[in-house]
Amino acid sequence: MLKIILMVVIAYLLGSIPSGLWIGQHFYNKDIRQLGSGNIGTTNTYRVLGPKAGTVVLVVDILKGTLAASQPYLFHSNINPLLIGIFASLGHTVSIFNHFHGGKAVATSAGILLAYNPPMFLLASAIFVAVLLITSMASAASIIGITSIFVIALVMHDYILATVAGILTAVVIYRHRSNINRIIHGQESMVSFGLGHYLKNRK
Repeated sequence: MLKIILMVVIAYLLGSIPSGLWIGQHFYNKDIRQLGSGNIGTTNTYRVLGPKAGTVVLVVDILKGTLAASQPYLFHSNINPLLIGIFASLGHTVSIFNHFHGGKAVATSAGILLAYNPPMFLLASAIFVAVLLITSMASAASIIGITSIFVIALVMHDYILATVAGILTAVVIYRHRSNINRIIHGQESMVSFGLGHYLKNRK
């Protein structure tokens, strides 16, 4: 039990690392909480700090989830990695290092999936990229990506993955509620590539 508690604490602390915030503050002298969408995740980092910083944040946020969920392998525990990794997503959304505020947990959740099931991670990544290229909306790609994993897990009868993915889907949808409202009203921000961006600029 002590080992499990230790893994949970480590997972939460790993997830709590606000990479976008710290990179902005220490390397760009910018607080991304005050710029763009105000979110500390990958998309807003790309928007405010540029592709180099955005890519670093994406990789770090994925690794947070992967390292957290890999602990049962490292500590030779029989507990399902997903049940530890989910605390990294919790840390990302309510970070102890950011006054219990945080990002939307998409990249960190993907990192958890990478540790648990690499082929499923690749599938989720492919779905994310496909939706992003079609809609030009990172928010739509995030929501559809995590929801797809929930549905696929149900079809595969992986009920632990389905449960964790279901919880994370609910969190991601809740954290994207303002984005969903903007999508409905045709006001959501788009990335500078993809079919959606092309069609929008043809009008």
